[in-house]
Amino acid sequence: MLIDSHAHLDDKRFDGDRELLINNLESNGIELVINIGADLQTSIASVSLAEKHENIYATVGIHPHSAKEADQSAMEIFRSFADRDKVVAIGEIGLDFYYDNSPRDLQRKWFKEQLKLAKEVELPVVIHSRDAQQETFDILKEASEDGKLRGVLHCYSGSAEMAAEYVKMGFYISIAGPVTFKNARVVKEVAQSVPLDRLLVETDSPYLTPEPYRGKRNEPIFVKYVAGTIAELRGLSYEELAKATNENTKELFGLI
Repeated sequence: MLIDSHAHLDDKRFDGDRELLINNLESNGIELVINIGADLQTSIASVSLAEKHENIYATVGIHPHSAKEADQSAMEIFRSFADRDKVVAIGEIGLDFYYDNSPRDLQRKWFKEQLKLAKEVELPVVIHSRDAQQETFDILKEASEDGKLRGVLHCYSGSAEMAAEYVKMGFYISIAGPVTFKNARVVKEVAQSVPLDRLLVETDSPYLTPEPYRGKRNEPIFVKYVAGTIAELRGLSYEELAKATNENTKELFGLI
């Protein structure tokens, strides 16, 4: 059994078969899915989905793409969700300077605000970073200095050297479908070098579908291809990799 530590099952691409997919997770080898909020609407949907299904947990937060839509009322709604049993993190939050769908100053502002919120409600964070590796690192390092911040770098795309620094800061590193791509040299290095007790696996469904289904809709059951590739890279059995990443995910999100 595996845990998919990052998926978006509330996405409209699952509207036709969402319930069937969730009901079949266990029979397809998936123990749990962490469903990720990306704005106020999807955060509410994520909580609703988690409270409906025993094998789904939720995060709430505003993705950098939606930073221009953020306000304090959304933060207060997230704060109110934090006490719910099925809400396990603030995220996904961070910086995205590739698309720049929101102004960078607003991305920075709401990233920092949500890091502050996470520490106040004592929840981990799920971090998105694209084309903003150094600035994301600098913000997280400063926010971590009081020892009250923990979390995961989702779909990690930075260097192995930076991943090692994140591990020193107490963060986990999550690997997604690109590790299965033939020319994904850097993420393969990361998958080999991150300490086993700091490694998570994910799909980011419906995005980033791994080989051999690249180009099709991603689903939580495809996390087995991510895990299998990492196990092979590290010289581990599939079972050893699954056991370790499951334990790490439960530890991070308080599910033990």
